[in-house]
Amino acid sequence: IASQWARAVPILQNQPGYAEHFMPHGRAPLPGELFRNPAQAESLRLIAESEGESFYRGQLAARLVAHAKAHGGQMTGIDLAAHGADWVEPIRVGYRGYEVAEIPPNGQGIAALMALGMLENFDLASLDPDGPDSLHLQIEAMKLAFADIGAYVSDIRFMERVKPEHLLDPAYLKSRAALIDPKRAIDFKAGTPEKGGTIYLTAADESGMMVSFIQSNYMGFGSGVVVPGTGIALQNRGAGFVLRPGHANRVGPRKRPFHTIIPGFATAGGAPLMAFGVMGGMMQAQGHVQLALRILAHGQNPQAAIDAPRWRVVGGRRV
Repeated sequence: IASQWARAVPILQNQPGYAEHFMPHGRAPLPGELFRNPAQAESLRLIAESEGESFYRGQLAARLVAHAKAHGGQMTGIDLAAHGADWVEPIRVGYRGYEVAEIPPNGQGIAALMALGMLENFDLASLDPDGPDSLHLQIEAMKLAFADIGAYVSDIRFMERVKPEHLLDPAYLKSRAALIDPKRAIDFKAGTPEKGGTIYLTAADESGMMVSFIQSNYMGFGSGVVVPGTGIALQNRGAGFVLRPGHANRVGPRKRPFHTIIPGFATAGGAPLMAFGVMGGMMQAQGHVQLALRILAHGQNPQAAIDAPRWRVVGGRRV
């Protein structure tokens, strides 16, 4: 943490409010040094006492809006007051008798489900989970999924031409799996389905109630903009938008950007099996695939699956 914090300083030190709250003594805290943020503690107290109202419609909201206005920002009190969370139906895919569920778009959980749906067409259980044949199939499936979500996934309300059910259609995923060459890497393009710093926390109780929870401001400190007197660092998830005209994920009003944070869970015969997730931006969907395969296909225990080495797709033929 100390190392990442120090690397953020030259990038964010001139952002409004950042140095005041996150650079005590004019620098990042050193390893082992005690860090205090009393303004943020007071903000958390106000949020708790008002059950969140202060952040969206009260004292903290007023400070957020005033800070934005003072620095040329566009956020208004109406924006904050209109914010709301949604109860959503998870999207699901079957894998060898199990069912894996993820949060629907605007998140990238659909990429993990697509890769698992493609990989169901291969007998991964017969392969060494750490062997090159197994890893190659997983990486190629992940690349195919990323090619599609980069072209089609956005705020689900704006996915008009290609919807999640198109991307998760078993026939479509089988056709995408057929593109995988077991002997060589391919730089995949998007298909046409319409024709066919982060914190993760999980807990479960004895009754089978599972909680899968993830939160992130994105890119470490988010935007680096910190509201004076509050310790509140504003997120920069708007970086998930694109500017290309006609793209489903093009930036727009009252629209959510493509999002990387994805809590997941899996069931077996409708009964709770596990809640799971990983951290790391675009690594998350890839990590979900690898963790799920180790447990569902290879029967590894959770600790072994978590401790195992992982691959990461960063584009094209590179891994």
